[in-house]
Amino acid sequence: MKTEKINIHYAHNSLHGATNPISVSLIGAGGTGSKVLTALIEMSESLIALGHPGLNVKLWDNDLVTQANVGRQRFAESEVGLNKAVALINRANRWSGSNWKAVTRKFERSVSGNLPENARAKIFISCIDNVKGRLEIDEMLRWMQGARYTDDQPLYWMDFGNTLCSGQVLLSTVGEIEQPASDKYRTFSSLPFITDEFKHLLKLSEKEENEPSCSLAEALQKQDLYINGTLAQMGCSLLWSLFRTGMTRYRGFFLNLKDFKSQPIPIG
Repeated sequence: MKTEKINIHYAHNSLHGATNPISVSLIGAGGTGSKVLTALIEMSESLIALGHPGLNVKLWDNDLVTQANVGRQRFAESEVGLNKAVALINRANRWSGSNWKAVTRKFERSVSGNLPENARAKIFISCIDNVKGRLEIDEMLRWMQGARYTDDQPLYWMDFGNTLCSGQVLLSTVGEIEQPASDKYRTFSSLPFITDEFKHLLKLSEKEENEPSCSLAEALQKQDLYINGTLAQMGCSLLWSLFRTGMTRYRGFFLNLKDFKSQPIPIG
């Protein structure tokens, strides 16, 4: 009896065979992004303890911390009025002795059409709440893929999105990742962008109102307290598996925190 092969994606060998820290651009420092950054600190420290060079993160956000951010997002009362990316990166660097960078602007092209300075990274993680921003990331990653840099060639895009009590995380490849020959697995070199596969989900996850909340109580009417943190932990667990095992059978998941249900998205 012939056994059906398991669908799998092998991570790019530069992730687990790295000699220098893996460059990561984290786009968005709000409810999800602030908690993804914490998970990346834990991941980097753990990788270093295992003999890996760890991560080198740039955090992009042009927003300031408001009173409504204290509590649900990873900010303290003393940080109100500071730029979100600066507040989080300063704290991360003090805690871990790293030299991660804060970028106090949006991840988008300039008026003249140029890419942001130092925009390149191997892994891009988006934690934003609008379709327009994701489409801009899509366009810039495709351009960077075609540019064929000698270093920091973009490899993966992981997108986080959520509504009040539900959300999703999707891992995509930027182009094709060469896969080794395998008798046991059916390998997939390309994982589609969320902007190609789930445009309807992007419209559902986009907020009806993009105006900032005036209080924590108002913010909790738009996004429940633990949806962002749960997505951050589960999504970063998927990224962690790429580093630790060098492969994955899944490229993301859907989460319904109200009913405590999670549905993985398999490869293939």
